[in-house]
Amino acid sequence: MIRPVLIEITLFLIPFAAYAVFIWATRSGIFDSDAWNVRVVGWLALAAAVLIIGSFILMARFGAAPPYSTYEPAHMEDGQLVPGRNR
Repeated sequence: MIRPVLIEITLFLIPFAAYAVFIWATRSGIFDSDAWNVRVVGWLALAAAVLIIGSFILMARFGAAPPYSTYEPAHMEDGQLVPGRNR
């Protein structure tokens, strides 16, 4: 469960980190309040929201089991642990 949460947090922070790298590369003041005005932060938050919504859609589309499949939980067979799977 921690991996999907970390993926979403990372996707949210990517636009802000990219903008910070841009400010640093252009030699502007990275901690200057003029570089981080409300309009810029709003656009970055919007870009972050688009990334997160896109990742939700991709995870729902490609991360699920096939339709009408049956989940077989992990179990022991002949002393060996057989991992769970979809059938």
